[in-house]
Amino acid sequence: MTSFTALHALIGGLLIGSSAVLLLWLNGRIAGVTGMLTGLLVKPSNSPLWRLLFLLGLVGGCALYGLFAPTPQRQGFSPLLLIAAGLLTGYGTAQANGCTSGHGVCGLARLSLRSLVATATFLGLAIATTFVLRHLLGLAP
Repeated sequence: MTSFTALHALIGGLLIGSSAVLLLWLNGRIAGVTGMLTGLLVKPSNSPLWRLLFLLGLVGGCALYGLFAPTPQRQGFSPLLLIAAGLLTGYGTAQANGCTSGHGVCGLARLSLRSLVATATFLGLAIATTFVLRHLLGLAP
């Protein structure tokens, strides 16, 4: 398990929040990653560059963190389990018409009731899934 530090959480939150604010301020767009990916791959739009750059920034930031992190962040999880989790997450975001970034960061900031319900559902199911995986099935370290 990784160790939590408030400083890392604060820096991460500031980076996520400032990227959402800058995207809205400079481009008039909501920082919903699912919508960006859909607009880039599934329903291509006439303005793919900003979507591509934002998504490359997400992947690039993760890659940089991976290079400098003292330990891998997903130790003890099989690649097959991580792929299944990613597919289930993608299905869930399609059902919720958005993801944690769109609903949790941007929607809550706009006081959207739909986003509040979606975010509460995301968090509740994440807590339940973590409990089942760690305490009932023993899959997590």
